[in-house]
Amino acid sequence: MDRLESIAHRIERMRVARHFGRVRSIRAGLISVEGLNGHASVGDRVSISGKKGDVTGEIVGLAPLSAEVLPEGNPEGLSVGAEAELLFAPTIAPCDAWIGRIIDPLGQPLDGRPLPHGIELRPFRCEAPAAVGRKRLGGRLPTGFAVFDTLLPVVAGQRLGLFAGSGVGKSTLLSGLARGIEADVVVIAMIGERGRELREFVDKTLGPEGMARSVIVTATSDRSPLLRRRCAWAAMAVAEHFRDQGRHVLLLADSITRFAEAHREIALAAGEPPSYRGFPPSVSNLIMALAERAGPGPEGGGDITGIFSVLVAGSDMEEPVADILRGTLDGHVVLDRAIAERGRFPAVDVVRSVSRSLPDAASPEENAMIGRARAALGVYAESELMIRAGLYAPGSDPRLDEAVKLFPQLDAFATRRSDSIAQSFAALAEALRPPARPRAVPGAD
Repeated sequence: MDRLESIAHRIERMRVARHFGRVRSIRAGLISVEGLNGHASVGDRVSISGKKGDVTGEIVGLAPLSAEVLPEGNPEGLSVGAEAELLFAPTIAPCDAWIGRIIDPLGQPLDGRPLPHGIELRPFRCEAPAAVGRKRLGGRLPTGFAVFDTLLPVVAGQRLGLFAGSGVGKSTLLSGLARGIEADVVVIAMIGERGRELREFVDKTLGPEGMARSVIVTATSDRSPLLRRRCAWAAMAVAEHFRDQGRHVLLLADSITRFAEAHREIALAAGEPPSYRGFPPSVSNLIMALAERAGPGPEGGGDITGIFSVLVAGSDMEEPVADILRGTLDGHVVLDRAIAERGRFPAVDVVRSVSRSLPDAASPEENAMIGRARAALGVYAESELMIRAGLYAPGSDPRLDEAVKLFPQLDAFATRRSDSIAQSFAALAEALRPPARPRAVPGAD
């Protein structure tokens, strides 16, 4: 019955009239099309007939007599005078049949199997729920990682940033969170990833258990910037579909940096000047508008718990994308290369990370343990170079003495996997217990 309804709605949406124009010029990656201005809008898609097949593109600018189209594929074979058809603004229609599937940013299957479409059409870009009608953050979520269950808690509807350089375990951590965090549906946006990583992520990193409740939206690094940018919007639209059904959705976006870089390519092609370390002014609103669509839903609806990864070159937390996103989200987690290089996973730098769900997400006793652990790690970090250089003298600072004693235990605690939040706090309490002094050997001097 659902499939028949889907077919009926697709028939209803068929266009009665079709609008055509002609290619006027092709230059610097932009195609100028005339004859569509009476019906076209910025963001509409266009299909252009070429000698090597049709080429689709998106309208990124309008002039009095022409529309500027940025192609989604290779423009080879296009010529002046080629026929161009207006496809209007794209939409997406998710449904439950999408769970366990891999799709592209236009809602087409990538796994070789037919993909049913839902009844309700959703735009790729829409407004976030009204601020005054949104729920507050929900309850604490088990994650499977002791450090996130305690020191950096994740709650329903929270939006968390994951800041990391390349090769420090970001993808592995994201897949672990995808398997460990309690959610009805997991939506994963793989933006600009290498092609070989998709199958490896699905089969090895995510696994059948994680895939069974997930929808993966992907646009690999070789795809047009239009599709890479649309990948994030498509994943958010899918997450909003399930949220509006009252479900709790976990959204993982990897990475917002590539989303912003794709937008930069499009904006520069459309004539927007770079101003913010090479990024156009519109990138700030673009990132914030995307992040605001996640979070607690309206009263009576579900939530979107969002984890957005950011690639930070050289651990520069002040670079534009990291700076914009950090001020927008409800917390940020920093993965440190030095920690990863000494073999600790996840390589979370607890001192530089923060969850804004605290202190509300924990009891007074739990907050006391969290505060003590963070204080010890902070004191140790301040004096780490001195300690490693052999300049630390025990007894000169009681706080540093305690931090030195607790650090090995807290560092080991950060690697623990956990089955429950209670188990994680029990492990934290054990890590905060000072190590026992070795017993004196009888007869020793």
